[in-house]
Amino acid sequence: MPRSRTVLLAFLVVTAANLLANATGGGVAFLLTKPLLMPLLAAYLWRASAERGARPDRLVLVALAFATGGDVALMIEGTGWFLAGMACFLGTHLCYVAAFTRYGAASALRRAPLVAVPLGYAVLTVAALWWMWAGLTDVGLAVPVAGYALALATMATTAATQGWRVGLGAALFLGSDLLIAAGVAEVARPPGAPVLVMATYAAGQALIVLGLAVRVGAPARVSVTPAGAPAAR
Repeated sequence: MPRSRTVLLAFLVVTAANLLANATGGGVAFLLTKPLLMPLLAAYLWRASAERGARPDRLVLVALAFATGGDVALMIEGTGWFLAGMACFLGTHLCYVAAFTRYGAASALRRAPLVAVPLGYAVLTVAALWWMWAGLTDVGLAVPVAGYALALATMATTAATQGWRVGLGAALFLGSDLLIAAGVAEVARPPGAPVLVMATYAAGQALIVLGLAVRVGAPARVSVTPAGAPAAR
């Protein structure tokens, strides 16, 4: 078995352990598993790239490093730590946008049917902020969340040009963040919300990395395969 698949299997095992910890309230297991998720994806990308005789995309590695920082920050209670986590994930989204743009996202979004993707994510973002605005204002997070939402929607929009895996992964990532924001604003808290947040987040990040890994060492091209409808997170 290639080493990259072994690392990916380790990611899946750690993800399953993290979801179980979220479902059962296993505090120690949660603390041990969450910080390992993104480093394992980075290790997978590194190994998959080496097996193709190429270097990993540094922007994606930096994006995963920011995500690791965000994961750790959000494990600590407090508004300051929440803002720190949001700042880290903002770095993740900006790195992804830069990577997707380098792979031709700007030109692809001017072509049908992807030309409709920015409008779809814009409508979703405005509707979500309108729904949560009062609750976010009460906790003093309306403006920071609005700025973050703009970067998140931009990331998901540009991701839609990179094939179905990356596009779906970005939509799941967006859906996970929407669940977090809805909980902070106290407008919705579905049963098993912590499990849903981590499941959509881990799956989204994994799909993005898997989708980008196949580009390593391959000629640059622009995908015009629609990623599907925007998902709520």
